Amino acid sequence: MPYDSNLDNRLFSKEWESDNGKIVVSVYSYNNGPKKLQISREIKNRDGELTFAKLGRLSKDELTAILPLIQEALASM
Repeated sequence: MPYDSNLDNRLFSKEWESDNGKIVVSVYSYNNGPKKLQISREIKNRDGELTFAKLGRLSKDELTAILPLIQEALASM
């Protein structure tokens, strides 16, 4: 069965922004299935527009900033 974006429900989403971009913490449920946490990173390109990037490693400042968002997302699961 191919992926259908109409079946992907975002139940929670909060973001943390910095000068370089933002990190988004979300909870999704696909086709009313189990709720799952997604963490994504968007960075600013040369034009100042946000573009998707690998999350990769987190700095201590980033982790400290998004940890409350992760805990809030967990409570919504």
